[in-house]
Amino acid sequence: EGPERAKREAGFFEVILHGAAGEGQNGGQIQVRVTGDRDPGYGGTAKMIAEAAVCLALDPLDESGGVMTPAVAMGEALIARLTKNAGLTFEVMD
Repeated sequence: EGPERAKREAGFFEVILHGAAGEGQNGGQIQVRVTGDRDPGYGGTAKMIAEAAVCLALDPLDESGGVMTPAVAMGEALIARLTKNAGLTFEVMD
């Protein structure tokens, strides 16, 4: 089931992530806006998963050991793939 094809293709998302750390630039605070050009529950998620799989298969990992989130394991390589191939944007906000 789910939404009709036209509604899925017209979907989009925008989320603003807030992060805080002990110390550092900007007083340890950061905000990042992430947008996507597809419905996140259908087209967006499928494209993100596919790009993460390609990144794992083809790109060297910067980190090693343990269980890692996709951001820690693939970092900038994944962001580059998502921006180029999956319709996502990442913007650091002030």
